[in-house]
Amino acid sequence: MPRERFAALHDARGVEHALECTLGRVALEEVNSLGKQEFVARLGGVFEHSPWVAERAWHKRPFRTIEELHRAMLDAVGSEEEKLSLARAHPELAGSETLTPNSSAEQKRLGFTSLSKQELAEMAALNRAYREKFGFPCIVALRLHATRETVIAEMRRRLANDASTELARAMEQIGHITRARLEKAVNG
Repeated sequence: MPRERFAALHDARGVEHALECTLGRVALEEVNSLGKQEFVARLGGVFEHSPWVAERAWHKRPFRTIEELHRAMLDAVGSEEEKLSLARAHPELAGSETLTPNSSAEQKRLGFTSLSKQELAEMAALNRAYREKFGFPCIVALRLHATRETVIAEMRRRLANDASTELARAMEQIGHITRARLEKAVNG
């Protein structure tokens, strides 16, 4: 749960807010009790096409908070090669590959799944330039953007980065994406 929302729930008066916080704990207790296969089945899709992240994190149970679970998952991606592999598993924005349900919903919200022919051509050129320079797609946490235009502006800005800066930026964005997906997977 984002800190702002948690603070708002904590500061607000009313029993329904306490129930919402308790539900997160119950769901996390359930996740902690899962065997490895069930854990990976439930959380393996949090990191795009990378169920190995959940498999590694399972060994760190029990988790007291979603933040602790998320940190264990992020820490499971240790080496530079693993970070590159994780980044390469992500789809391009408005790309032609088949999207996971999570990616489809995230891209659809800002209209990346329904672009005009001209917009598709522009995105293809931007995606190509980015991939040629860095070797992986531009990863943007779409939930942090209100419009498609701000995403495209960020992509253009990030083309000026060097490779190590951009891999770090990609991992930061993956952190934002996966935190929201994890919240949804655990608390519904």
